[in-house]
Amino acid sequence: MLKRIYAVFVARNREFVRDRSALAWNLLLPVALVFGLSFAFDGQRDEYTVGVLQAEADIDTSSHPFLATRYVRFVPYADIDEAMLKIERHQLDLLVETGPPVRYWVNPTAAKGYFVELALLQSTSTAGRGVIKEQVTGRPIRYSDWILPGILGMNMMFSCLFGVGYVIVRYRKNGFLKRLRATPLTSLEFISAQIASRLVLIMLITTVVYVGTHLLLDTRMEGSYVTLFIVGVVGAISMISLGLVVSARVTSEELAGGLLNLINWPMMLLSGVWFSLEGTGETVQRISQIFPLTHVLDSARAVILDGATFAEVAPSLGALLLLSAVFLAIGAWIFRWEQY
Repeated sequence: MLKRIYAVFVARNREFVRDRSALAWNLLLPVALVFGLSFAFDGQRDEYTVGVLQAEADIDTSSHPFLATRYVRFVPYADIDEAMLKIERHQLDLLVETGPPVRYWVNPTAAKGYFVELALLQSTSTAGRGVIKEQVTGRPIRYSDWILPGILGMNMMFSCLFGVGYVIVRYRKNGFLKRLRATPLTSLEFISAQIASRLVLIMLITTVVYVGTHLLLDTRMEGSYVTLFIVGVVGAISMISLGLVVSARVTSEELAGGLLNLINWPMMLLSGVWFSLEGTGETVQRISQIFPLTHVLDSARAVILDGATFAEVAPSLGALLLLSAVFLAIGAWIFRWEQY
């Protein structure tokens, strides 16, 4: 059994490595995106972001004139420690508690914090209220620090889904699976070999890209590299398993491409690849939890930016393993060798 799995594993790896264009695309695209976006957006945000310290999920703009300020995005926070961490890293320009009295926290090294503080003081003096100021210091989170896990996760998602889902459909269409069925190879062995092959390739590529960009851009790393690697492995397995569900019965490459894009784009937009989901509606945030990429990126950013331990990201890893088991069970159940 292991010999048969190993034979398919080696054959799939050789097929991928010999496809120079696919190999170059998987290596160069994420690097180009990280460098391009970090050059364009490091230190830039289009609007002011202010945290509002309160227990409620909705912000009552009538509680203070400042909360009605235009061009400021107000985000509620019930946990002051979480909000303070974002102030330290310049992810929030200001944190305010409307009181009375009004109390606010600002990082004196944040340029945007200075201007949004002026707006707060102006509206507070107009309303005739007292104010208490607290200063917070800390190293800012650059856009390249935040976007790197998103780019790597997106590249992993495309490689896993198309590298498994599209390829198996092609095998089925050109009769390769039909010929394999005449061998002692079982469907479980074939699927296991495909998962192992794609997992090894993806983790090698992702590791090379991460190490290269991390060294060249000096991106932040607060946690353990081992924990980050485990997050990548578990995330890759979940997305490979999702690709197997699409490829289990589909016989048309065009249909497979459409179904994979139908999965890819919502996942990419709602998993926090390009922007944080903080401040979005509760419904959107709940929907995002059904996507494996959301759990991968949340865990990776927690390790990289917050120094999260394995125990702290374990719930997300558990969710990924559960999704993988469901996807694999569905894929094995509906899998077929022949086109018809």
